Amino acid sequence: MLVSVTSHREPEPLNFEAFERLAHFALGLESAPEQSELSIALVDIDEMARLNEQYRGIVGPTDVLSFGCDDPCVAAGDEPITLGDVIIAPEVAAAQAVELGTTVESELNLLLVHGILHLLGYDHETDEDASVMQAREVVLLEAYAAE
Repeated sequence: MLVSVTSHREPEPLNFEAFERLAHFALGLESAPEQSELSIALVDIDEMARLNEQYRGIVGPTDVLSFGCDDPCVAAGDEPITLGDVIIAPEVAAAQAVELGTTVESELNLLLVHGILHLLGYDHETDEDASVMQAREVVLLEAYAAE
């Protein structure tokens, strides 16, 4: 699996290796194809607000956005299967961590897993779907913490 992490913030104090490890772990537990490719981008609040308004029609920043690939995702031969992009706003995650009484690391981990699950077909449009997705987030994060 190919996981790439990029930052659109300067300077970037976060550890990219931690994002990569968690992404590989979650994709593995979700049985994503070995040739899967995932992109993770860290953006500032202004960029996240711009993306949120452009793609969701919602003014203001959000914590995480997922953009699945357009059909067809599967490339010919040995080319990777592009899952899509997970975009995270660490400043929003930090504010949420304070509000929820958690750590920034745990909030960032949750957002990354949440974004990956969206790319793998999970959603939270209904209460039942939200319950299923949240339960899967807990399973993945607890398994990762126990590793």
